[in-house]
Amino acid sequence: MPSVLRLLRPQQWVKNAFLFAPLVFSKHLFDTAFFERELIAVGVFCLISSVVYIVNDIADRESDRLHPVKRSRPIASGAIAPTVAMGIGACLLALGAYGAFWLGNRYALSLGVYFVLNLAYSFGLKQVMLLDVFIIAAGFMLRVLAGTFAIGVPASPWLILCTLFVSVFLAVSKRRAEILLSIEQESEVARPVLKSYDLHFIDQMMTVSASGMAISYALYTVAQRTVEVFGTENLIFTTVFVLFGIFRYLFLIRAHKTDDNPTHLLLSDLPMMLNVLAWFFACVFIIYAEASHTLSDIL
Repeated sequence: MPSVLRLLRPQQWVKNAFLFAPLVFSKHLFDTAFFERELIAVGVFCLISSVVYIVNDIADRESDRLHPVKRSRPIASGAIAPTVAMGIGACLLALGAYGAFWLGNRYALSLGVYFVLNLAYSFGLKQVMLLDVFIIAAGFMLRVLAGTFAIGVPASPWLILCTLFVSVFLAVSKRRAEILLSIEQESEVARPVLKSYDLHFIDQMMTVSASGMAISYALYTVAQRTVEVFGTENLIFTTVFVLFGIFRYLFLIRAHKTDDNPTHLLLSDLPMMLNVLAWFFACVFIIYAEASHTLSDIL
């Protein structure tokens, strides 16, 4: 059972929290019916994303055995046979497909695109420079779209734009960590596409995506549509948490205090976790609390 759980990579499910973004910013967080549907949507996405991880591990089992970290994965280490993993994946896929169509055709379509895109990534596109990064980014954007389809709210262009920059930033930082890990372990680069990147180019990409993330979020908070929907301009104050998160992440990346899995930061770095929680509660307070309109007057 421990090997099966590691095969599903539940620690990666934190990425599916992106589905909750439309729920929060559509002002339906405390609506029980909306919350329940979004919770089911997240659960279904977790099932399908685990299928993607299983397929990826089966396809990469030989190269993973040469990797200093990935060689401990259940399939690469021999703890689970590929045929058994395929059976587990088939069951999860069937269950996820049923849940997806129960949530609606548009949700099922977005989930299907995510699944097919990641299959293509696992079987070849991950070896194409830049395209590999943008496929990872597309996965996060599809999560946000799936979240809007699950509860039937319109997708905000600003939300999609912010998600784009966040996801590109995370994808590029993952590539940077992979390169540093291979250098640190004095081993051959397990992923051939990494040979097309160098740290200077990666750092430039991170700077551009981080700047885009900060600027797009700041503009979103003061956009006319945002102010009209939420009835307040106070969302601008949450920008400080976004900036802190960017700078903290860049510090950890530069100090090489993380491995090649960026999501581990959310689960292991206390300042980062506290910052994310502070940003979330600040957004909820400003968007939902009736007294929030007095904040600007107090300041």
